[in-house]
Amino acid sequence: MTTTDNPLLDFTGLPRFDAIRPEHVTPAIDELLAKNRAVVAQLEAPVDQVTWRNFVTPLENATELLGRAWGIVSHLNNVADTPELRAVYNENLPKVTEFWTELAQNEALFAKYKALRASSEFATLSPAKQRIAENAIRDFRMGGAELPPAQKERFAAIQEEHAAVSTRFSENVLDATNDWKLLVESEAELAGLPDDVQAAAKAAAERDGKQGWLFTLHFPSYYPILQFADNRALREKVYRANATKASELGDVFSERDKWDNGANIVTLLKLRAEEAQLLGYKNFAEVSLVPKMAQSPEQVIGFLEDLAKRARPYAEKDLEELKSFAAEHLGLTDLQAWDLPYASEKLQQHRYAFSAQEVKQYFPEHKVVDGLFKLVQDLFGVRIVADEAPVWHKDVRFFRIERDGALVGQFYLDLYARAGKNSGAWMDDARSRRVEGGQLQTPVAYLTCNFTEPAVIDGKVQPSLFTHDEVITLFHEFGHGLHHMLTTVEELGVSGIAGVEWDAVELPSQFMENFCWEWDVLSHMTAHVQTGEPLPRALYDKMLAAKNFQSGLQTLRQVEFALLDMHLHYDYDPGSEQNAGKSVQDVIDDVRRKFAVIVPPSFNRFQNSFGHIFAGGYAAGYYSYKWAEVLSADAYAAFEEAAELELPDQKVVETGRKFLQEILSVGGSRPALESFTAFRGREPQIDALLRHSGMAA
Repeated sequence: MTTTDNPLLDFTGLPRFDAIRPEHVTPAIDELLAKNRAVVAQLEAPVDQVTWRNFVTPLENATELLGRAWGIVSHLNNVADTPELRAVYNENLPKVTEFWTELAQNEALFAKYKALRASSEFATLSPAKQRIAENAIRDFRMGGAELPPAQKERFAAIQEEHAAVSTRFSENVLDATNDWKLLVESEAELAGLPDDVQAAAKAAAERDGKQGWLFTLHFPSYYPILQFADNRALREKVYRANATKASELGDVFSERDKWDNGANIVTLLKLRAEEAQLLGYKNFAEVSLVPKMAQSPEQVIGFLEDLAKRARPYAEKDLEELKSFAAEHLGLTDLQAWDLPYASEKLQQHRYAFSAQEVKQYFPEHKVVDGLFKLVQDLFGVRIVADEAPVWHKDVRFFRIERDGALVGQFYLDLYARAGKNSGAWMDDARSRRVEGGQLQTPVAYLTCNFTEPAVIDGKVQPSLFTHDEVITLFHEFGHGLHHMLTTVEELGVSGIAGVEWDAVELPSQFMENFCWEWDVLSHMTAHVQTGEPLPRALYDKMLAAKNFQSGLQTLRQVEFALLDMHLHYDYDPGSEQNAGKSVQDVIDDVRRKFAVIVPPSFNRFQNSFGHIFAGGYAAGYYSYKWAEVLSADAYAAFEEAAELELPDQKVVETGRKFLQEILSVGGSRPALESFTAFRGREPQIDALLRHSGMAA
């Protein structure tokens, strides 16, 4: 197969998703691995003087193409899973992992980076290039380059096994999610469910050749049952299915062992603990924090426990109010886990006189997307227009971002949940900004969500309606996309989100969420699905009043997840004598006894689908959401302060340009704390987060 025949080897433009087939993967990856190994062999040879041009540039040129091709395969595996694609992905994953591990342990390349740093040229390099070199030296050490041969071999085996088990974890969650279906045959059982949710379920049943209403474990399908369904038995059934998926208690009895992630979790934790020991660290949490802002696991745990202490009184009050309301108004004197979303929705309606479903009618997809684009254009001086490119599914759209007529970046927008697509929402990079040989390569991003697809009622396609939470999710992921696409850095290793400390990478995404609560923003992105009327100010005021509804419970829940993550990677090693007889569930139970005010049922196995830490790169890093939320709330406070000055519109735009200049544009070219301080004029403070969460003293 020639290069022109294989679309994965065509780097002249955007990925040719309409032409890529599973049979293209192995030949492309084999060819790129061979070319990369040839380049590495050339670069290992001694030279009189190591320079950026004769060493870093050719290495980056080769590895970038492999990264882009494998990134396309990985992306398709996440959003368009098929048995054929999964098989070829798993076939090639060990080879790709082996190459990156070899590269990270290559002593000759490590020595050349150190020689470059010690050379006279180093002082003349840009700060971005200096940071790339420093990061590379750090990463070689963390990749095992200084280990003796036998330990290197074991380290490489750990990386390969870890990649395979993480993939298996993710596949188990996807398979368990896709396999579970609930057919409801009586409309009476659906009492309380909104019309659009029922319509979507009816359409799903028809597609499956059945009569009735079909529900799945995709979030837009099952969560409305927990939130709105009057039928308590139905809520319990759906809750139990979701809480036990990919576990030994899963609903699909014949597949329990096949999809149970319990053993995979233990394997991953053992592998991470062993990796830490090989590298000379006490635990994997210390390894995880090396490239992050936080200095130690103890600092992170202290931060989280302090936040838990601050949030707990508010969480206890939230829970007591919910219990009292449920008993008095709903007849639920023994509030269970499957009652919480339902009772919370009813309490919010009672207290603030509106429902999430009422609000949803004002957020049709096209208005939300247009409103998001308008905000970005106004704040950052760019223009977003529809563009064309091959896509992997008919529902995917493509856009370009321009400034002064010049292309800045492009992105794919894949909004709807479907079979074969991993759950959740994320941004990933398809291509990064760089300049090489005088040519500018502009960045390209994937923006992926799992919202409800447009319903077809009486043969007419209705707009997809977003909950306000889904609007927030879209803004969040777009914040990541802006960080990637609006960078002005032209060096791959620190362009966009590359090189940004993991616990700071959520700053732009969480920052963008704040605008979902601003009247001037919402007024441009709402129109009632039937009347076209914009969101009434009275309803907005009710939403704002309810903004911090149960914020104590929500904060404590996130802190609980972060502490679970830290303790699993800090003071729990399932392979050690000290932890003999102690299970993952025991660790989880210990944390909940100390910090949770709502303890899930004993059958809850949320950890078996906790992809963030077992398949998504957040191991000993889930705290990043709360850590970065301190940064984002404080950064957004600058906009609040600007809005209170004379000529507020002008000041807000000026602040937006400063955020662009000091945060988004610089990417990872300098430490995140420096970027934040350059924007805010000081180091971050927790006050704004507590105030925004309604937990200020």
